[in-house]
Amino acid sequence: MSISRKTAVGGLMLALAVILPRVVHLVGAADLGRILLPMHIPVLLSGFIVGPVFGLAIGALSPVLSYLLSGMPAPDRLVFMVFELAGYGFMSGLLYQSFKLCKTRYGTAVSLVGAMVFGRLVYALALFAAADLLNISKIKPAAVIDAVTAGIIGIVIQIILIPAVIYLLKKSRVIDSFVFQDKSGGVTEDLAAGEKGRADEQNHD
Repeated sequence: MSISRKTAVGGLMLALAVILPRVVHLVGAADLGRILLPMHIPVLLSGFIVGPVFGLAIGALSPVLSYLLSGMPAPDRLVFMVFELAGYGFMSGLLYQSFKLCKTRYGTAVSLVGAMVFGRLVYALALFAAADLLNISKIKPAAVIDAVTAGIIGIVIQIILIPAVIYLLKKSRVIDSFVFQDKSGGVTEDLAAGEKGRADEQNHD
């Protein structure tokens, strides 16, 4: 996919990453964002659709832009979310596109789980690095566990929603046009491989 198309899709994902948390906060309680994790969904999807580099950039920019426009997330969480979401966008794209898991039957699920684990590891490392640099003794491993448990509903939503969205995008060949096009805009042999993989899935079903 051309840089211009990636930029357009990336801009859409970035806008969604800013708008969704705002909508959640407007209709719910103040802590609903930590529970539903609405910003995570467009960031994870961006890696699947436009790859690891754009996914990383969208993940890093989303909380910063959201903070500048709405004051959310809180300043004490902003830096950690930049690292965490950058990890989500990067790893989902790396696994799904760069490592070609898009051509495997369970590639979407593996890429999603891998990205979710990686992002939380990055979050933990950023948290402990900040504690060490700033000599803040109150930051403990329990803080990472609390962040995960607080967002368990959001994690479940991601596990259900993101594979469904990717399935629909593949069904409509939107994903194929992004992942399997060469620089000249022609369809590569990987597209045929993707078609064969979907046919095999249908035969198994």
